[in-house]
Order: sequence, then C-alpha cells, then structure tokens
Amino acid sequence: MSAFNFTPEHLLKPHNKDLGGGFVVRRLLPAMQRQAVGPFIFFDHFGPVTVTPADNHDVRPHPHIGLATLTYLFDGVIMHRDNLGYQQRIEPGAINLMIAGRGIVHSERKPEQEKNSTYTNHGLQLWIAIPEAEEMRAASFSHTPAEAIPEVQIGKAHVRVLVGSAFGASSPVPTLSPTLYLDVRLEANTEWHCPMLAEEQAIYPIEGACSVDDMALEAHHMLVLQQTHTIRTQEHGARFVIIGGQNLGRRLMWWNFIASNKDSIDRAAEVWNQAPSEGPLSQVPGETERIPLPSR
Repeated sequence: MSAFNFTPEHLLKPHNKDLGGGFVVRRLLPAMQRQAVGPFIFFDHFGPVTVTPADNHDVRPHPHIGLATLTYLFDGVIMHRDNLGYQQRIEPGAINLMIAGRGIVHSERKPEQEKNSTYTNHGLQLWIAIPEAEEMRAASFSHTPAEAIPEVQIGKAHVRVLVGSAFGASSPVPTLSPTLYLDVRLEANTEWHCPMLAEEQAIYPIEGACSVDDMALEAHHMLVLQQTHTIRTQEHGARFVIIGGQNLGRRLMWWNFIASNKDSIDRAAEVWNQAPSEGPLSQVPGETERIPLPSR
C-alpha cells in the first residue's frame, strides 16, 4: 500500500470561536478549503474545560433550519431543551440527534443539579446537511444512550460506531443519508489500517499523538482521507473520530440557518425576528431568554 501524497487542501486547521461567556470552541468545518466532509458541514470541538458554579456557558434558545445536529460528550453533562417539548440530559457516550427540518428552537444549559458543582465538559457538536427533499420536513429529536451504541474490536483498535455502519456493526441512530461517525481508541505503539468506509472521510485526533502514512497529524487538525491509510500511535496511544458519508452538495449557511436556497434562510430570519408564539420557530417551553437575530 503506497503512502498518499497529502496536499494543503487535505489538512484543515482549527480556528477558535467564542460562543459567549468565555466559552471557546475549536471550529474545523466549514473551512477555507472545503465546506463539508460527506454530509458534515459544521464541526466544533469544545474542552476539556473546567466548569465552575461561577461560569455561565449556557446557550440560550436559538433556531435552526435545514440541518441535523449531533451532540457527543467525552466528559461532563449538558441539558437539552427544545420547542418540541423534549428535555434531555446529555452524558458521555450518548448521541443526541436533532433534525431541524423546517424549523426548531433549542437551548443547551448547565443542568440544575450541577449548578453548584465543578466539573469538566468535553465534547463535539457537529451539524450535518439533510437531503434537499427533506429540508421542509417536520423537526424531530432522538436520544440514543451510551449503552445502545455498538462497540467492536478491530485488531488493536476499539471502535464505537456512533452513526452509520462499520466493521459489521450498525448504530441505531437514525439518518436521512449515508453518514459515518466513529469514535476510535488505538493502543500505544501500534498501527492500524483504516479503510475507506464512506464516499468522503476524515480523521480528527481528540487525545494523544498519531501519524497517517508517516505524516504526523497535529492535535486538533483534521485530515481528509482518500484511500486506506495506516495510522500509527506513540507510547500513549490515541483517540480520534472519523467522520464522513455522502456529499449532499453545496449549501447556503447564515448564522444557524442552512438551506439549498436563499429564500428559506430569509424567511426563517424574518420569522425569528418576530419572536413567534407558535409554529416551528416558537419559544422553548419554560424559557424566557432567546438569542436575537444578528446583524447581516
């Protein structure tokens, strides 16, 4: 197997984004080189960050259209609430999937039980495009607990199949198009041949050092893969995620809105600005705050 000649277009570097209250994330997608990897059009890595009782990292109610969000924690806890009436405590290893369709509003806050606690939050929030024919579907929400996620051992790699299918295992998380999302732990001082499991595919290290075809991959950098690659670890091993799937084509993105046409974004912005009391972009039950429409 020959090594692949990686070019700058394959390597995506993070840029820091302050979401408010000093809560900073590393954003990998969208990037200058490419908007998406498969259906994944947004990739935020947050933490590890220590959360104290004095911190306010809550994300107030805000809207989405035309996408699905995937929230996955390595450590910590987040409380999800949405205007469909769901209230879900998100804990490590579980997958929260929220399909916005024609519109949904949600908040992400510190749970009431942790108001006086100090703990670490660490995880990923990813957005995926949904097929154009599904953009106006009704919103939906599903939570898959950690114990329902399949795990397989492939050589010296421990793989959790978070979304999609790989190595004979299939995740119960529902999808609208071919999607791949794996959490992989690779033992120290070993190598693993990572096959192409999707139309498009990328690797992102979470912990530890690794190399891909003898090219050192820096922490918090994403590498777009093109064929079967050899991943090698050093003395402490490594943990990384693999994302990918079917590319669904170019999307327009503004703020929290994604669509295949500008009119859908304009309509959603107008509706949110009116603070509707009913409909797809109405307030989350029990919430009084909201993030206002930003300046365009």
